[in-house]
Amino acid sequence: MERLENFKVQLVIIMGAQLLATAVLFLVDMKQIALIVACVVLVNILVSIWIMAKMEKEKKTVDLDISRVLGKDAKEALVFGKIGLITYDEQYCVTWVNDFLEGRYPDLIGRKMTNWITDIKELFNDDGREVVIAHSEDYVYEITRKEDTQVLYVRDITENWKLQEKYHNNGIVVGLLQLDNYAEYQQYEDEAILSNINTRIRQPLSEWAREMGMFTRRLRSDRILVLLDEQIFEKVKESKFSILNTVREASEAMDVSITLSMAFAKGTSDYVVLDGMINELIELAQSRGGDQVAVRAYGHSVHYYGGNSESKSNRSKVRVRVMSQTIREAIIDSANIYIVGHQMMDFDCMGAALCMSRMAQRCERKTFIVSLDCAKDAQLEDAMTLYHDELWARHAFINEETALASLHEDDLVIMVDHHVPAQSTGAKLIEKANRVIVIDHHRRSAGFVDGPLVTYLESGASSSCELMTEMLAYQPNRVEISAEEATIMYLGIVVDTNRFKMRTGSRTFEAAAALKKLGADPITTENVLSERYEQFEEKTRIAKYAMLYREKYMIAAVTEEMYPSRPLMAQVADQLLTIRGVEATFVIAKTSKVNDVVAISSRSRGNVNVQTIMERMQGGGHFSAAALQREHSDVKEIEKELMMTLDAIEEENTNESNIVE
Repeated sequence: MERLENFKVQLVIIMGAQLLATAVLFLVDMKQIALIVACVVLVNILVSIWIMAKMEKEKKTVDLDISRVLGKDAKEALVFGKIGLITYDEQYCVTWVNDFLEGRYPDLIGRKMTNWITDIKELFNDDGREVVIAHSEDYVYEITRKEDTQVLYVRDITENWKLQEKYHNNGIVVGLLQLDNYAEYQQYEDEAILSNINTRIRQPLSEWAREMGMFTRRLRSDRILVLLDEQIFEKVKESKFSILNTVREASEAMDVSITLSMAFAKGTSDYVVLDGMINELIELAQSRGGDQVAVRAYGHSVHYYGGNSESKSNRSKVRVRVMSQTIREAIIDSANIYIVGHQMMDFDCMGAALCMSRMAQRCERKTFIVSLDCAKDAQLEDAMTLYHDELWARHAFINEETALASLHEDDLVIMVDHHVPAQSTGAKLIEKANRVIVIDHHRRSAGFVDGPLVTYLESGASSSCELMTEMLAYQPNRVEISAEEATIMYLGIVVDTNRFKMRTGSRTFEAAAALKKLGADPITTENVLSERYEQFEEKTRIAKYAMLYREKYMIAAVTEEMYPSRPLMAQVADQLLTIRGVEATFVIAKTSKVNDVVAISSRSRGNVNVQTIMERMQGGGHFSAAALQREHSDVKEIEKELMMTLDAIEEENTNESNIVE
């Protein structure tokens, strides 16, 4: 009814103008004319008052009595069913409501609908939405707009809404709390240290779960089963799973490598399904390095929280021996062996493939490395050319087409240095194979191969070559590794650790020493890794685009179309990381003309988890080394998305700090 208000204002202005004119006429000594005008003004005022009074009365009057249309019974049924009707004008002001709404909101007529319920404006957007759930005071309404009319149907769903909310809050959530590496300390440490760990880490964890209102039951010394509902879980989630920080800080103060991994499954009342989900989720959390939470609602994808520390090696010598023997038995039970690496093969990938090929050959099985016609790192190409005769004499290199043509049901496909088929040099081969083994050192990510026969995924290892070197010692028959093969494996460790500066533990140096005994040549290693002038020039061209962002991130977004290789981008990212004060680096460039492929190579000193950053952008990798590749993209768009992701993470970290304080 804004038109009525506008009409009132206009009348007041007109009356004021007429009174002003009358006064002027009196002043200029035209009293007779002024008297006539005054009479006219008086009449206009009376008529205007009568019109406005009538309009006010009509405003309060029901324009359409629903009982005349549908009958008295239907009118009462709408009230009984808590269903309201609203008509409105072109300015979205209410012109009429039925008895149900009039009883609740006597002054609704004449008001803007958005002044009553703000969410109602969503009905009039261009997104084609026809129903909204809106809250008004203590009520919840389902509001529908009738198409091609100026009528709204309003249904009171307050009771159903409260029941749904109660049902949701009481939904079952099952969780597992796992202390990573606790079993190792329990096995090897003395009683005094173990007692201190129990007092400062294990006991506070149990107390935290009970304080949150969870039902707890210890399954073993390092694992607790918890039961809770959605309401408690939301409270835990709002606290940013602060218990992760508590356990990490306590372990750092004690100088022990114990972190907490948690898994929560929900979304169904089937306990058998929930049991399977939490076991899978805890394995996911630990395969990604631990110190994080894996959450999944039934029928939905997994969400990860935390992961704010580098992976710690938790593989014991016993586990290495068991995995080595298990893989050997799987090879013996197979006919032919096909070894596949990731696209753009590097030293770590090729070194692991060569070692696995020799292990399979020692088991007297025909073995093929699917790497022919596949893209490789330029430095790896140089090494393969240097050792061409020796390697081709000891290994069979084939392409994927040849492998597909000869693959049988009892053949085995071994994935090395990766676990996602989409990244593989033999994606079709993996899809067709019945038996697949995964050997990798990257944190587990989305797209993991379905149903592998054996999974040896150790994110705490520096490289796949480190894992393969350790397994050699537990083969019952000595596996002959040539000096050339040992050198390529050594190169795999050197490159993946950035010359032993990142992701390096005592086991890494033990593996390097073992490869040196097998004939690895450090001098050849340095010669192979030395740069050509063209490579140096290309890296310099990339580095000139580097810019500092948020005082600790270095981003180099290459806008010129130079199409650098992924390994070259990684090398530039490593170089930028040497700049003082820089915690993480990101190199963005277009890597292929075909399909406009844009890639990101990211590196971290260890204080920033670049894996979670890349995962938010549908990439993946390690805690301190991750990447992204996307087709039909633009470098500037990817750079903008990366900056927005970094901003969001910084804001979340700030909010988390405020919660802790």
